[in-house]
Amino acid sequence: MNQELLNAIEYIQKEKNIPVEVLVEAIEAALLTAYKRNYKEHKNVRVEINMDTGNYRVVSRKDVVEEVEDDTAEIDLLTAREYNPAYEVGDPFDEDVTPSDFNRVGAQAAKQAVMQRIRDAEREILYEEFIDKEDELLIGTVDRVDSRFVYVTLGNTDAVLPESERMANEVYKTGDKIRVYLNKVEQTTRGPQIYVSRTHPNLLKRLFEEEVPEIYDGTVLIMSVAREAGERSKISVYAENENVDAVGSCVGARGARVEAIVDELSGEKIDIVLYDKDPKVYVKNALSPSEVVDVIINEDEKSTTVVVPDHQLSLAIGKRGQNARLAAKLTGWKIDIVSESEFNGDAEDEETLEETEVEE
Repeated sequence: MNQELLNAIEYIQKEKNIPVEVLVEAIEAALLTAYKRNYKEHKNVRVEINMDTGNYRVVSRKDVVEEVEDDTAEIDLLTAREYNPAYEVGDPFDEDVTPSDFNRVGAQAAKQAVMQRIRDAEREILYEEFIDKEDELLIGTVDRVDSRFVYVTLGNTDAVLPESERMANEVYKTGDKIRVYLNKVEQTTRGPQIYVSRTHPNLLKRLFEEEVPEIYDGTVLIMSVAREAGERSKISVYAENENVDAVGSCVGARGARVEAIVDELSGEKIDIVLYDKDPKVYVKNALSPSEVVDVIINEDEKSTTVVVPDHQLSLAIGKRGQNARLAAKLTGWKIDIVSESEFNGDAEDEETLEETEVEE
């Protein structure tokens, strides 16, 4: 039994990667529970395991007193001094009270309790492992797909990819290797629940950090990301050093860097925009690839009116308003787009109205 106990601890420690201290604590607690359930002779008891021999014992601690009132928790001074003459009133007295049939009585209860503690420890270790990886990009393998989730294997556990976090233009098959963004880790009664995403804007950010060394080392900064996953995204970048081409760094030679990210995102179009502290310039850049004639700023409402050439109006707005919508998300400014002829017509109408009012 003793060697069996040591072998079990060693096996579980290696296979489950649970610290020996956690296992010993679980076993001691289990044995103590079994003892208290079946033996009532002593109140203050503990279980000690000798990790060199695998032996364990139940130890009762009593207070040394002049006159015993509760023999489950006290021992008189004369009796205590039979063990050691140095005992004084008030000293703690430890005694080995391991029952002869304790192995038989406690084995099943101890096993159940130990297994529960091991499960708890595994869950805690798993939670600590993945809570530190929140907001990171991970590589996983599609394990299975059902009506609610795609289950992605990450190491020794599965994460869930909800339908709302999947890209509409992607089909996930068992065995596929995919990059996912670790969105959230929740501790539940059944253990950690790990949620991953393929649509989160930070997935795009992390991909650029991996692909572009200048972003990874901080030479180029990602200022903002706006994304409609699977269709189109915009990302704004900036470099404090004027000699660094922030956009060019992200595009790469012959577009190699951005193309690698486009391929990873199943063809999602990506506009790389140069950030500017001047909102007029920033909004103009954000509406790329459309040309912009003028940007009129309303600071109080944080809104803009953007004037574009007549032939560029559809391009500026984009399909179903996508280009304008992404530009607004990227910059944080409300954007109203008007054609040059429409804007000039409004201006002429305002001038005519003013002249009429003056004449009156």
